[in-house]
Amino acid sequence: MVVARNVAENDKPSTGEAAAAAASDGDTTMQQTAAATGRTEMRPVKYHYADSFWCTYLVSVFAASIAETVTYPLDLTKTRLQIQGEAAATAVDAEGAVKKLKYRGMFATATGIIREEGALKLWQGITPALYRHLVYSGVRIVTYDALRKKLRNGKETFSLWQSALSGVGAGALAQWLASPADLVKVHVQMEGKRRAMGLEPRVHSAAHAFREIVSRGGVFGLWKGSVPNVQRAALVNLGDLTTYDTVKHFIMHKTGLPDCHVVHIMSSICAGLVAATMGTPADVVKTRIMNQPTDASGRGLLYKGSIDCLQQTIGKEGFFALYKGFLPVWIRMAPWSLTFWLSFEQIRASLGASGY
Repeated sequence: MVVARNVAENDKPSTGEAAAAAASDGDTTMQQTAAATGRTEMRPVKYHYADSFWCTYLVSVFAASIAETVTYPLDLTKTRLQIQGEAAATAVDAEGAVKKLKYRGMFATATGIIREEGALKLWQGITPALYRHLVYSGVRIVTYDALRKKLRNGKETFSLWQSALSGVGAGALAQWLASPADLVKVHVQMEGKRRAMGLEPRVHSAAHAFREIVSRGGVFGLWKGSVPNVQRAALVNLGDLTTYDTVKHFIMHKTGLPDCHVVHIMSSICAGLVAATMGTPADVVKTRIMNQPTDASGRGLLYKGSIDCLQQTIGKEGFFALYKGFLPVWIRMAPWSLTFWLSFEQIRASLGASGY
């Protein structure tokens, strides 16, 4: 009896062993729960406002406004350069004869604006440009983020074609919504040159340009040039968003660098170069269609559409006319992309958001 009792007592686990077994069972249960829910942390995952839709939207708009203000003179110079050589780029002399304006390069165009119109004219049209970013930059970032999350479907990997599809879709949607502000911006930007050419000004302010466009072509007139505009934005964001996202994670994966300013700078420089290379031809077509004079019903007098403008430009001026303004586009894209992404990432980090 005593022997039997001792054997039974020895078979029972000690208090410590029982506690360890219970803890092990608890850990197994928690691990199974974590695996089922897709969470890898034992603590509750807290929702952070900085990762929300509206916070991401507002941060992207603010960062884009900073970048736009810093680099806007280059955008104005680029727009003036792209108009050179087209049918609308004519001047009237004192005797009423029509003559072509002399070609000028990037530096000569910028200094000419300062000399003929004043230094502050380098920021002419910035108001509608900032209005544009209220829609364009916010929509493109949150749309790309949403498409990226949808295509990833919880996976860590994100292929190049998925990133490209997200960039094209986000850029096209954002630009279509922001096209009216872009049209107003181009009209305001060209007024200084029209005065220098001896032509009557078409608009006197952004609000006046908006009213004139609507009065001539109706509400749908605000989307004049939207097709090449959307095409350009799709290509630019394919270069900007896709390149930045891909290069950033490639550098971090291959070098082991953290999500830091060095990575942001290298990624944004690559993004600016690719975006300028892919977007300049469509940007030339877009600018010319938007700047062309219209009849009473709002129809263009020079080009029937983006294909016609493309054909006329190549036929009359050669293929490389599609890359007019490439240097200021690239010079602007590089600091614009650098300023935007550094501001965007820094603001998000200061708010406590996760890396983009």
